[in-house]
Order: sequence, then structure tokens, then C-alpha cells
Amino acid sequence: MKCLSGRLKSVPVRTAEALRQSIGRSSLRRLRGHASALWRSCWRRCPTLALTLTSNESSLIEHPVYLIDTNVISEARKKSRANPGVIDFFDRVAAAGDPVYLSVITVGELRRGVELIRLRGDTEQARLLEEWLSAVLEQYTDKVLAFDADAAQVWGRLRVPNPEHALDKQIAATALLHDLTVVTRNAGDFAGNGVKVLNPFVVSASSS
Repeated sequence: MKCLSGRLKSVPVRTAEALRQSIGRSSLRRLRGHASALWRSCWRRCPTLALTLTSNESSLIEHPVYLIDTNVISEARKKSRANPGVIDFFDRVAAAGDPVYLSVITVGELRRGVELIRLRGDTEQARLLEEWLSAVLEQYTDKVLAFDADAAQVWGRLRVPNPEHALDKQIAATALLHDLTVVTRNAGDFAGNGVKVLNPFVVSASSS
């Protein structure tokens, strides 16, 4: 598992405009790491300001970083039979070299899917899914993000006053902490969380 912020120290809470003035163009590539530390520091003091900072500063990042939701990674398993938008998304990020991550929550949901198939007695399908899950974990070896204490605090805030979609809010909390874009088919489940969302299924439909 990986924590994008690493050992970065928390930085003082500043406005988005102050951030723009204090960093030069040569520093933009390092912004994401600082943004993660800023988010952790700022969230504890003022959640609303933290959401504003994430939204305003995201335009300065040269390359987006994605957090893949369970329904998208599951769709990718179909390979050539997958939704065209999902295929196009993975082709584009591969060509651009954009970082792609998974949440431990998604790993847990995938494991649950394997065990449900096994429980109903479909041993062959369970075996195939087990092999696929192992391949996914190998591919994302150092790109599975933990749900840590900071993420848990963000998650707790996101669930008040709307406690629904608990697992999605755990993924949203992770994305907010690391300034990631959640790639999901269920964009509505992330509405109101302040998280950036990309729905590749809708992109496919609108471009056809």
C-alpha cells in the first residue's frame, strides 16, 4: 500500500491566491505533494476551505492523477468487450503516462465479489476471478492507497449529515486527501463530496 504524501510536513493554511503567488512555474510539478500535505493540515481546521483549495489549485496540475473505482476496474476486465469509453480512458492514460491508483476499499470490494461467486458454487468462475484479482494486485503493487487515520477523519466529516454510500465516501476521502480524480460509473454517489469525478461511460456515450 502507498501513501502519496509520504513524509511531507504539514504546510500552513493559505488561500489559493497566496499559493499561486508563492510558487513559480518551475514548482508546479511538485504541487501535488504539497497539496496533499496542505489538505491534511487544512481539513482539520476548516473543511470548507480545504475543499475550495483543492478545487482552485487542481487547475495548476499539469497531469491528472486518477483513483479507479470498483465498477471501472471491473469493466476493464472484459478487455476488448469493455465499454468503449473505459477502453479509451485506459488507452489515454497509458499513452500520457498519467498515474492511476486503486483504493484498498476497491480491493476489498473485488475480493467480496470473488467470495460471493465462490459461495454460490460457481467454482470455475471464482477461479477465473481469483486469477484476475491476483493480476490486478500485481499490476498495482505500489499503487494501492491505504485508508489511514487522516482519511478516516475526512470520511467521518463527509458522512454528516448524509451517511449514505459509506464505502464510496471512503474512496472520496482518499481522493480528497491526495487530490485525485475518481474514475467511476456512479458519479452521483460522489455528488456533494467536493471530489473531482470522471465518468468514462458518459464520455463514450457523448462522443458516439
